[in-house]
Amino acid sequence: MTHPFLDLAPLGADRFAAIEDRVARLLSTEQDVVIMQGEALLPLEGAIRATAGPGTTALNVITGPYGQTFGDWLRDCGATVVDLAVPFHTAVTAEQIRQAFAEHPEIDFVSLVHAEAATGNTNPVAEIGEVVRAHGALFYLDAVASIGAEPVLPDAWGVDLCVIGAQKAMGGPAGVSAVSVSERAWARMAANPKAPRRSYLSLLDWKERWIDGGRRALLHAPAQLEMLALEACVERIEAVGLDAVMARHASAAAAARAGAVALGGGLEPFVEEARDAAPVATTLRAPAGVVASELVARALEADPAVPVAAGGGALAKEMIRVNHYGADATPGAVRASLAALGVALSEKGLSVDVEGALRAAEAAWR
Repeated sequence: MTHPFLDLAPLGADRFAAIEDRVARLLSTEQDVVIMQGEALLPLEGAIRATAGPGTTALNVITGPYGQTFGDWLRDCGATVVDLAVPFHTAVTAEQIRQAFAEHPEIDFVSLVHAEAATGNTNPVAEIGEVVRAHGALFYLDAVASIGAEPVLPDAWGVDLCVIGAQKAMGGPAGVSAVSVSERAWARMAANPKAPRRSYLSLLDWKERWIDGGRRALLHAPAQLEMLALEACVERIEAVGLDAVMARHASAAAAARAGAVALGGGLEPFVEEARDAAPVATTLRAPAGVVASELVARALEADPAVPVAAGGGALAKEMIRVNHYGADATPGAVRASLAALGVALSEKGLSVDVEGALRAAEAAWR
């Protein structure tokens, strides 16, 4: 039996390095880029454990569930953590970051999620980066959901550790991920006696055995199919143009938001201000008295192909997500999602205007 996914030639160091270089160009970064052989949680955790320890005072911004996870990791590393939690229906501001520094001048590490796909908000990283840079703290950014949907510019924004994954807006594989690392971050790791070594979590292993060695010998056999898929994913973005891919996601978000408002039935945007809404996914608040997960289940019965999901955990009762990223950042996916939600709402006895929603979505597509 033969199959295009089987019996592939080994992926050599030169090819691996070339893929890293293409990811670096995607990020417009001169920093070192390491592609790690696992889903984005691998570099997200690895970067924190490499740079944080008992002497660290971290400002951990919580605008969704991933921010909560980062705080747990930081505490587990022995860091002193100052949590800055904002309501999930909004975004953090640069002024809130500045105020946190004024109250805790000892802060030397900042962790932030760029776009929270789980809650549908996005944070103004460029403005926040200016404040973090002026304070001198190390800046750690989760850009997994935002890359491909909106600008991600670690060098311009002063981000020291920028983690991305390809599985959302980039439309690529989930099994590999990448992190850009500044010289300041490498120095912090080298000075941290608790930084993982000889570990799958270790970024220092990649630095010392891969980057410092001239990228001639890989640490271990790479995840070959995922690396080839990442290469194809980046090639596609290069061919279409990153600006065009981001514009498609922005249009999908604008169309979904406008269409949901026009649909009626008590459905409202979960993220209250459009400027705070992430282009990767639009979150909606279910009508009073309606359980979001039940509404989503009925919408999926009406059209199993729509990229609609209920919020996670406690948010399953009130939040609906339209995940218009990657292949679903299209007018068709947005229209189908609105139509399916219209069916589910009408069966709850709520008055909806599906045709009006479709017209509003079409008008909002940029």
